[in-house]
Amino acid sequence: MLIELPYKEGDTVSVKLGSGEELISRLEKEDASSVVLGKPMMVVANQQGLGLAPFMFTINSDAKIKINTTNVLCIVKTEENMAKQYISSTSGIAVV
Repeated sequence: MLIELPYKEGDTVSVKLGSGEELISRLEKEDASSVVLGKPMMVVANQQGLGLAPFMFTINSDAKIKINTTNVLCIVKTEENMAKQYISSTSGIAVV
């Protein structure tokens, strides 16, 4: 059985919400009652495969959001290729 290495603040993480949405974000802070995510993006399926879309359209793209842990099913480090896509989408820097 493969066990994921622990994530830490500053890592790019994937968050599965109880509503079924999957987010990719930078982990800013986590405690027993909430998690703070920076620059959250939602994973969406499109014709080319998986893509990223804003989690919320009415907030600044650099926003940090606070989510109650009761709404979170799991948090894991994001797979390397998807993390590169996220960094490229949020920073404009192409990661090789």
